[in-house]
Amino acid sequence: MSASGGTKAIVAALAANLAIAVAKFVAYLFSGSSSMLAESVHSLADSGNQALLLLGGKKAQREATPQHPFGYGRERYIYAFLVSIVLFTVGGMFAIYEGIEKIKEPHAIEAWYWPVGVLVFAIIAESFSFRTAIKESNEIRGGQTWTQFVRRAKAPELPVVLLEDLGALVGLVLALGGVGLALATGNGVWDGIGTLCIGALLIVIAIILAAETKSLLLGEAAGTEEVEKIKVALVDGDVVTRVIHMRTLHLGPEELLVAAKIAVEGHDTATQVADAINAAEARIREAVPIARVIYLEPDIYRPDAAK
Repeated sequence: MSASGGTKAIVAALAANLAIAVAKFVAYLFSGSSSMLAESVHSLADSGNQALLLLGGKKAQREATPQHPFGYGRERYIYAFLVSIVLFTVGGMFAIYEGIEKIKEPHAIEAWYWPVGVLVFAIIAESFSFRTAIKESNEIRGGQTWTQFVRRAKAPELPVVLLEDLGALVGLVLALGGVGLALATGNGVWDGIGTLCIGALLIVIAIILAAETKSLLLGEAAGTEEVEKIKVALVDGDVVTRVIHMRTLHLGPEELLVAAKIAVEGHDTATQVADAINAAEARIREAVPIARVIYLEPDIYRPDAAK
């Protein structure tokens, strides 16, 4: 996985979530808090999700085969999509179920210092993980807003970790609120309500992740900046006079397919055209290094056929 895949952020999140999951489950055993049980399952699901992202990055590095001539770069998209499914089912739906059960049969929280102490510890640990994800994202985010970064990023790992960490922090605050109100009022229903809120939050994040990764799986074009660089690189002003039309497609986060029809003069020889195409491919790869697969078709420019 490339640096832009956010390996450091994934490993940091995995380490934090494993430690937090154990701590939350111990707190649940001592206190009986449904919020703590939902949060421990949430952290366990997040740990599995980070393992899936690392596995997807590993599988994506496989060499192309005759059966898969464009390689396995989209493995990273597939595993990111699986993350959204796990987050929805294991995290969100379980929390909804547990919250409903706790509201039906509420009971007071015992040993209050366990859930409160663990939640404070978890907020600190998740904050460090979130900070790592933000730092890595800022290295490649450029001038984009955070919403634009999540929607336009071609490498799915960092947006996934960012949303997971954000959801974890908000979920911890909700859990702390539910536990706090249950302790203050002596009514365990508040613990169940906090659990329901955590479940709803996880489901919303899972839906956002599913929508974004589905778009990547369907196949997204290069960004506007990359497209302009490719168009400039194609035209040499001598043999290649213009780009008639062009299509781009991400085969993976760091693999781009470029297909274009380029205009040449009718009096150019086959040798001149071939040399111009080779030179154009070299310019494209220099301007946009992730352009791995390039197909160029020479043609005579006709305005009525330029579609």
